[in-house]
Amino acid sequence: MTAPGPVRRYLDNAATSWPKPEPVLAAWNDASRRVGATAGRATYREAVEADTIRHAARTAAARLLGGVAPDRVALPAGCTLALNMTIHGLVRPGDHVIATAADHNATLRPLRWLERHAGLALTIVPCDSLGRVDPAAIAAAWRPDTRLVVMSHASNVTGAVQDVAAIADIAHERGGLLVLDAAQSLGLVRCDRPAYGADVVAAPAHKWLHGTSGAAILWARAGVEIAPFVQGGTGSASDSLDMPEAFTERLEAGTPDVPALAALAAAAAWLEERGVAAGCRSMAAAFADGLRAARGVRVFAAEAGAPIVSFTVEGYAPAEVAVLVEQIAGAQVRAGHHCAAAIHDCLRTRDGGTVRASFGAFNTIDDAEALVAAVATMAD
Repeated sequence: MTAPGPVRRYLDNAATSWPKPEPVLAAWNDASRRVGATAGRATYREAVEADTIRHAARTAAARLLGGVAPDRVALPAGCTLALNMTIHGLVRPGDHVIATAADHNATLRPLRWLERHAGLALTIVPCDSLGRVDPAAIAAAWRPDTRLVVMSHASNVTGAVQDVAAIADIAHERGGLLVLDAAQSLGLVRCDRPAYGADVVAAPAHKWLHGTSGAAILWARAGVEIAPFVQGGTGSASDSLDMPEAFTERLEAGTPDVPALAALAAAAAWLEERGVAAGCRSMAAAFADGLRAARGVRVFAAEAGAPIVSFTVEGYAPAEVAVLVEQIAGAQVRAGHHCAAAIHDCLRTRDGGTVRASFGAFNTIDDAEALVAAVATMAD
């Protein structure tokens, strides 16, 4: 008789949500097994169905963004690609761009590359010790040549949700644009204003939307035209060497991942029916409170933010903590700098980064309590 395996407590949902809801897996599997065609390239039945799936994903994404126009929603293969497409497609030599220390490398690295190689002027405004950005710092950094504010809506290290409404107003009053990386917010933070009031929003399917990798959302309001970063076949105007003018076709060169788009549409329907934000936040808050009672533990968790808690344990490197809590409690967390290069100077965690736990729809309070107990055992 085989002994049961160790308990698996998956707590890395900020990297990718897991497990996936059954309707999402079913939609992905059906499209993979049965459809087997490229969207927008032919008139036979399966090709038409693939295009129908793509349209359903586009419509679902528009609903998630608060009812924006579907024809302004492109569906690139990933959020990093979407953000690169946006930054490279909007920034011109001589432009000044404001970013924040709470941002992800998916925006900071292309901005730094353009600063070094293409004449961009870049200002990175600081955040506080919980990853929060003061809108006044954005206003103070503004210059006559500022074109964009590019920022993460929620920190992937502390969960801090930025005051997008205030920052959007600052940018718009000065004639600039706000580009929002919603990787850690879409699916968790409700759109009180369409697209949160931003001018461009990008988000992946595989994080809090509970879809799969291979699809992302890129929305831009009418009048914000992003030059195509990738050129190639779109299935339309194939007799021309020029990219089509339509927003979605201009930004969707290449073969779309139809199963991932089917999964995205199913995930959006699942989220709309169920909702996960309150439960995830409750578990993260309980975990953070439990950690604060442990000796020698520093906690980085913004109140009412994304369900993300970072921490360090005195006497242990973050990588050691990650290994030990999996051995003690089966808790799978992430250690390091979390692809967020600038925030650790503000948190004073540059040496080794932090340990990060992120709570998803399928976690339970038992997971939080087991991880608290494991950390407390180490701290004692």
